[in-house]
Amino acid sequence: MTQTPQHAFDEALQLTYNGETNRFQGRTSSAYANMIGPFGGLTAAAMLKAALEHRDRQGEPVTLTVNFAAAIQDGDYEIEAQATRTGRSTQHWYMSMWQAGEIVTTATAIFAMRKPTWGATDLHPPIFPAQGETKPFHSPIMPPWTKQYRFYMADDFENLVQTAQPTSETLQSIQDNPPRPLDFLSLTAMCDVFIPRIFVRRSQFVPAGTVAFTVYYHADSAVLAEHGTAEVMGQARGNRFYNRYFDQSAEIWTRSGDLLATSTQVVYFKE
Repeated sequence: MTQTPQHAFDEALQLTYNGETNRFQGRTSSAYANMIGPFGGLTAAAMLKAALEHRDRQGEPVTLTVNFAAAIQDGDYEIEAQATRTGRSTQHWYMSMWQAGEIVTTATAIFAMRKPTWGATDLHPPIFPAQGETKPFHSPIMPPWTKQYRFYMADDFENLVQTAQPTSETLQSIQDNPPRPLDFLSLTAMCDVFIPRIFVRRSQFVPAGTVAFTVYYHADSAVLAEHGTAEVMGQARGNRFYNRYFDQSAEIWTRSGDLLATSTQVVYFKE
């Protein structure tokens, strides 16, 4: 019997529990390499996975915050995950990533036991062009991790990065390449696929890197499983650029208009 090859995303997120150190061991992936170090979305997904796979975990993720404390080097790393507080309906987690005896990334997460309630969405879903009316985005100068996704832009991306824009807002479709069923890990990574907004706002590439990244999950595992391998719509914008730092926010939608996740991040940039 021929075994189906493991998806590159799952291969990059392989974690092995070490009972002696009480830590998960992983290794960076060349397929998800960024300009410097690994793709931050994959790192965030690895931090979340350590909590998801921990024997003490209860419930499903509601929010995740990742702080990139130092540059992550290519190679092995360890993640320590600890439930810091467990209540009747929520559970708080702290995770830390270690390399060469030093912490390079920290994260906190909140898990919860969701129950059916009234719900509403105040945000209005974006109007995305029909399939076939958008152009695939690909650039030979982009880092390796971008090849692991299929991007279709609602706007002319070449014009966006060649001409200064009055706003940094963009709209695009996102899908794993090849397609992979959506789950909390891939959704986490997709929240970080948007290029730094300063590249769009100023139409030039400058040194930049995420300092802190937060995801809010607005769907449970059943909703994500029902979504399957279909593409999602991603909308992102910068909010304030000021003295070497700026923040950007994003939303991940289904094509039918359901909001799956929102995210914010603070980014360092250098003139």
